[in-house]
Amino acid sequence: MQKVKVVINEKEVFVPEGSTILEACRSMDLWIPALCYHPDLKPGSKCKICSVEVEGLEDLVESCSTVIAEGMIIRTQTEKIHNKRQEILSKILENHPNDCLTCMKASGDCELQNLCYVMNVTREDHAFQNKIIEEYIDRSSDAIVRDMNKCILCERCIQMCDEIQGIGIYALVEQDGRKLVTTKDGKPLSETSCINCGQCVKVCPVGALHEKSAIQDAYRALRDSRKHVVVQVAPAIKNTLGEEFGLAPGTDVTGKVVAALKKLGADKVFNTDFSADVTIMEEGTELLNRLKEGKNLPLLTSCSPGWIKFVEHNFPQLLPNVSSCKSPQQMFGALAKSYYAEREGINPQDIVSISIMPCTAKKFEANRPEMETNGLRDVDIVLTTRELAKLLKLQQVPFLQLKDAPFDEFLGTGTGAARIFAASGGVMEAALRTVTHILTNGEMNTLDYHGVRGLEGTKEAELEIAGQKLKVAIVNGTKHARNLLEKVAVGEAEYHFIEVMGCPGGCLGGGGAPIPDHQETRERRKEGLYASDAENTIRRSHENPEVQRLYDTYLKAPGSHKAHKLLHTHYVDRSK
Repeated sequence: MQKVKVVINEKEVFVPEGSTILEACRSMDLWIPALCYHPDLKPGSKCKICSVEVEGLEDLVESCSTVIAEGMIIRTQTEKIHNKRQEILSKILENHPNDCLTCMKASGDCELQNLCYVMNVTREDHAFQNKIIEEYIDRSSDAIVRDMNKCILCERCIQMCDEIQGIGIYALVEQDGRKLVTTKDGKPLSETSCINCGQCVKVCPVGALHEKSAIQDAYRALRDSRKHVVVQVAPAIKNTLGEEFGLAPGTDVTGKVVAALKKLGADKVFNTDFSADVTIMEEGTELLNRLKEGKNLPLLTSCSPGWIKFVEHNFPQLLPNVSSCKSPQQMFGALAKSYYAEREGINPQDIVSISIMPCTAKKFEANRPEMETNGLRDVDIVLTTRELAKLLKLQQVPFLQLKDAPFDEFLGTGTGAARIFAASGGVMEAALRTVTHILTNGEMNTLDYHGVRGLEGTKEAELEIAGQKLKVAIVNGTKHARNLLEKVAVGEAEYHFIEVMGCPGGCLGGGGAPIPDHQETRERRKEGLYASDAENTIRRSHENPEVQRLYDTYLKAPGSHKAHKLLHTHYVDRSK
């Protein structure tokens, strides 16, 4: 890569040609504040707090959108710059609610609060009187709360929803003399085509967007001695929760997660990897049956609830192609209140099923009317990775000092195949490990399918298994999904099996994942995840001994009548 010579803060340096001033400075660990900039989005030049001086120019320039040129002399820390930044922050605070004590973004997560502290801008210096307007708060969604009292007009959510996810439900409008980011047509979030992916939540620098908190619900359940609380932990949590406590992305903290949940009062801590393996048994059987019959191909995966809502809104004609399998979260909940309850002699009504998920859309999924068994919700409470971290901190659980603990038996064993569900391509690879083994009677023992791995938006591969060609595709992020499915819908692209994840990178980049979250972070999480898979002693779903026991003693066979009753569902046309 070509480099150009510039001077930054009186120091001569060489930086990549074509980079912006902000990118160049951050590559040198030189801090420049920014509220509208995000590394995954195009520079917006909205907040202007990243402005710097360039010699020869009278006015300050936005460093996020100004491209470096040979010989530039740049200053980032002058008094003029400092005063400008303080002025911008003061103007933002004039229209910002003074409710930091109860804001979901408090405790170091709010970029505005952090900047005000660093820049020494306090409310005592100004007469901030802004009041909360209830009409600006939208609590209609099962997953996300929008509080436009706190919006600073950075427009990150608009960019994320439009440019990255390709859904575009947000718009900037003027209302009552004030600019607002609202939904198109001004509808409540629950009445839009929002898929609850939470990507907008992750890029919001303040508390204008946040997941609908279930922390208090979980705390009450964990303290209720009359209830039997079972907690399931999703694959992605084990390689991401550590970030909330200062560990590097990708660090495996499985044992500490289990120990921490026990500290909080969980009666049993189980492994969603177990039900991910069950998913492969059911979905793999479904794929084999469709290949044999030649009907409803390609088979589309159903693990991602954001993606499911997306296809319901945008491609209802492809609903027959979607797997009827519930997601691993919902499969686990159904089995906890049937299989586990019967085995342990517990009244299912006394079980509270809590899931720890990297995904805000899982909150919506748990509340879907289809997701119940024998009149009971499969999953009662969903906490995101961030919510669990907050609960642990509130309860002063010394996470990093905890001694590792194992998952409880019976629903606690997971294979390496289940673990990689968290990454884009992981469900596909897990399915291929089992399906190829079955089709070839064990003669094809491939474990690593590198062709389906990676965080690219769209990947495809063609395999020959027992004389049969299998063409597959892997998509992450709904913008990429739309592009591919438009071709599938009109017959321009033919596949046998397509894995779709609603979020960029898959569950590793879920809407409930730790913040900051961007492409580099997701790559490091992926590396840690595949390392955890490689270290697992069992790497095929059908070899999980607890899954084998489930089928031998309870379900009898994948796709059985009982399996369909507990583990399968249907989806609905939302296009109208």
